[in-house]
Amino acid sequence: MQTTSEDQQRNQMKVNSRTEGHPPKSLVASSVDESTALRSVITLTVDGMKCAGCVSAVEGKLMNHPTVLEASVNLVTTKATVTFAGSASDAHLIAANLVETISALGFPTRVETLPGDDNAGDDGSSAWGVTAADDLQMDGRSPKSTASGIRQDVVPLAIAIGLLLASCVGHLKHLGWADIPVLSSIWFHCGLATLALAWPGRTILLDGWRSLRHGIPNMNTLVGLGMSASYGASLIALLRPSLGWECFFDEPVMLVGFILLGRALEQHARTRAKQSIEALFARQPHVARLLPVSEKTVDRSVDQPMDIGLLTQMQSVDIPTQNVQVGQWLKVLPGDQVPVDGIIIAGRTTIDEAILTGESLPLEKTLGDRISAGSLNQSGAIAIQAIRVGRETTLSRMIQLVEVAQTRKAPVQKLADTVAGYFAYGVMAVAAMTFGFWYLVGTQLWPRVLMGGEHVLHHGVMAGGGMTVETSPLLLSLKLAIAVLVVACPCALGLATPTAIMVGSGIGAEQGLLIRGGDVLEKVHRLDTIVFDKTGTLTTGHPTVTRVTSLTPDFSEDDILTLAASAEQETQHPVGQAIQYAAEERSLSLRAVHDVQTESGSGVTAWVQDAPLYVGKNAWVRQHVEWDADTQSAIDDVEMQAVGSVVLIALGQTVLGLVVVEDHLRDDACACVAALQAMKIDVRVLTGDRQSAAAPIVDQLGLSTDALIAGVQPNQKSDVIQSLQHDQRVVCMVGDGMNDAPALAQADVGIAMHSGTDVAIETSDIVLMRDRLADVAESIHLGRRVVRKIRQNLFWALAYNTLGIPIAAGALLPAWGLLLSPANAGVLMAFSSVSVVVNALLLRRFTQPQST
Repeated sequence: MQTTSEDQQRNQMKVNSRTEGHPPKSLVASSVDESTALRSVITLTVDGMKCAGCVSAVEGKLMNHPTVLEASVNLVTTKATVTFAGSASDAHLIAANLVETISALGFPTRVETLPGDDNAGDDGSSAWGVTAADDLQMDGRSPKSTASGIRQDVVPLAIAIGLLLASCVGHLKHLGWADIPVLSSIWFHCGLATLALAWPGRTILLDGWRSLRHGIPNMNTLVGLGMSASYGASLIALLRPSLGWECFFDEPVMLVGFILLGRALEQHARTRAKQSIEALFARQPHVARLLPVSEKTVDRSVDQPMDIGLLTQMQSVDIPTQNVQVGQWLKVLPGDQVPVDGIIIAGRTTIDEAILTGESLPLEKTLGDRISAGSLNQSGAIAIQAIRVGRETTLSRMIQLVEVAQTRKAPVQKLADTVAGYFAYGVMAVAAMTFGFWYLVGTQLWPRVLMGGEHVLHHGVMAGGGMTVETSPLLLSLKLAIAVLVVACPCALGLATPTAIMVGSGIGAEQGLLIRGGDVLEKVHRLDTIVFDKTGTLTTGHPTVTRVTSLTPDFSEDDILTLAASAEQETQHPVGQAIQYAAEERSLSLRAVHDVQTESGSGVTAWVQDAPLYVGKNAWVRQHVEWDADTQSAIDDVEMQAVGSVVLIALGQTVLGLVVVEDHLRDDACACVAALQAMKIDVRVLTGDRQSAAAPIVDQLGLSTDALIAGVQPNQKSDVIQSLQHDQRVVCMVGDGMNDAPALAQADVGIAMHSGTDVAIETSDIVLMRDRLADVAESIHLGRRVVRKIRQNLFWALAYNTLGIPIAAGALLPAWGLLLSPANAGVLMAFSSVSVVVNALLLRRFTQPQST
């Protein structure tokens, strides 16, 4: 969808900071001039992907489109996020073209969201989980229902397992247990193999052939070649007994059964990995109770107490949640989920916000308090006024962030996908070389490998090889080549990273940690420096006036405070609000001011009658007003004694006095800093306050004065981050204000408090929904655990293929007599995929770091 100019500025600030000097390769390679191009996003659902080779093929095809700037395909979520150069009006045509192109490759594709959809986020993600643009489903079928999807998966598996059991019973004769006339017949086993390939194995063969025909061989291609070769060789041996070949019809039966069983286990594990995002979707309310109030009533101030009894007795109208408009009044009864973000205008209750923040204890809410969509109303009936609806609600934005996080790849995954793109070709080449070597050379060098009977058994050839009789060089070479095809597992490479990212981002969402993607997690793992903004981040953000000093006998302390509050009455800055609150406590009447101008982080200029009034920091006021040495000495005395911020008040060219405003550390600030230091992370504090004013805060945190970076103007914060990066540090910035946004964007990782400004949240990489500083340490701990799992998975996937392929090719056969049959190779291949997903699921044992 087309963004507002403000949104475009936010996004551009983030993009410029991230890509300056290091543009993404996908953008460099694109023929589109991005400097003038409008960027829009489409989300596609791509079915039929089996391994990382498929992912690489789909991404490559998408990137070949002339308008596509970036494309990211996720094997686990089956989603493709495509950024193209064009407006929302171009999206329908481009999406149709992309869907047709990818579907023609053999991957049925449909549009999930378009940038023009009402429910689509700025990044193209769906806020409500609604499939958009059904008319663009080029494969001619709607998405599978859950029931039909289960039947399509379970029925072939059940048949394959039945055939496998029948084959095993038929082989009892070879074990000397029982000779069942029909089941022991070779023709019966031929029938079982034929049925296995024609029914449950048919999809594997067709998909493998289709992928090979399109020049993108995948795991099904390798397995299909193995099954076809073993079946074909056995059929020839059966029809031409004079060749003296061995029949092994049990191999294709076992392959189909083991492959489908492994995929079923893998799919079950994937489903568990998706539980977190599915839980978020499940908490989206679908119905709201609309109160039929007039426009005049709606315009009344929400601060006016309303009769909850009268409102709850009104007959409400049930409407779809997506139809709720900002400003409308809604009734929320005990047990209801809150349908939209709103403000309570009547009643009081307790709200369970666990789905948003991970906090198990409910919170008391009353008149004027904000509540969020998806939270649960527990005790009392309330009426709320909608302030955010649709994709703008907190829950919807959480879902958007998690969805995007699961599509953004870690750099290490891109390398794995690139390797997997050539993997199938390499495996087929190795299989061909294995066949040639053993047929032409190996059986000549080591003729004993062809011998059956006692010699073979003595040397342990029975590693599933089934070689109980002397075999031919051709048959042995074929078996080894088939084992190579079957044992290779590009799927494990493809699942290694996205499953860990999916589980990790889901765990984060459950605990109120919104992490934007795998690339963020990888950076979190490398962090060595964290810079905290002081005001509103380390401190509560609710300062109080602790001292008012008059520097002239003509103005009392109340006069000083009155003038300061008069200038600050339109500000939203915490210091200005503290001054206003102090004036209210003293019941002071504010002066009329005009032409108020605010300079962010410095001060406020206002006019009182015909005289300029300056309220701000010492250095800033000094730019407008000159004073003598006695006044400077009085100011220095106050600043030396003050613990908080010192605000000067000057009228015309006279300094009238000072106001001291103190803020206090958050309750968990010290514990958070201690936990970060235990992780060997250097902690710094960034503030615009004077060194002497901020030093006590740093001392309370247990940090040295070297950790304090004081006197920094808002426009200098990003420069501070950049200077640390120039020292080869990997820097995290933690902030909450609008003036923190440039620094959040400049940092390698930006962390924003959810109570902060929208622009700070938009430019950050991690959002802390609970507004707890302790979550900073927890997010880093989680990031490190996820990256550790990614590395474990990639190591296993690479080690498995590095060891498994040579063993399948017969590396242990000459010296040890160990042979890996195609059936056992299929078991190992299925196990490798399942183990990667299960290892990622072990992240759910994630424990919070101990605060010291």
